[in-house]
Amino acid sequence: QVQLVESGGGLVQPGGSLRLSCEASRSIFSFNRMSWYRQAPGKEREMVAGIDSAGNTDITDSLKGRFTISRDNDKVYLQMSSLKPEDTAVYYCRAFAYRENYWGKGTLVTVSS
Repeated sequence: QVQLVESGGGLVQPGGSLRLSCEASRSIFSFNRMSWYRQAPGKEREMVAGIDSAGNTDITDSLKGRFTISRDNDKVYLQMSSLKPEDTAVYYCRAFAYRENYWGKGTLVTVSS
């Protein structure tokens, strides 16, 4: 069973930035795709950003220009800037491979003054 661990969440003021990290218990390059999702209180979980094994990235249209996804040899990152109160949510990491689908437990991001 693969473990995904998110970190980097916390309380940030509107306009601030945060970088979330996702670390897997096996090489991130073993997955076809890794993604970030988020779930705000009372709302459905939504996809935020993804990166495939080739390094191609995609960002939800409404978040382009503020959020970016990247990776290094060990982790996948979500860089968030110009944060707004509506970005408050639990952010989850997801890893997908053939017949495999894993989720982390999430990290809470709260944007508030």
